Amino acid sequence: MLEVLDALYIGAMIHIKNFFTDEKGSVDLVTIVILVAIALALALIFKNKISDLMKDMFNSMDQSSGELDPSTVGQ
Repeated sequence: MLEVLDALYIGAMIHIKNFFTDEKGSVDLVTIVILVAIALALALIFKNKISDLMKDMFNSMDQSSGELDPSTVGQ
């Protein structure tokens, strides 16, 4: 019984050590943080152009929806 507990303890210690020394995920995390920072920077730089584009798109949709004949919608 003591041998089984020793084997479980040693196995658990190996897994804990591997968990704290494994650095595969840290590269992915750094990459994601950098990509998010770049996306935010681009959004801030082009904020006015994005806003103008969205306004133009919604105005175009409003004008197009006003031109539709409600009796023909869904046919």
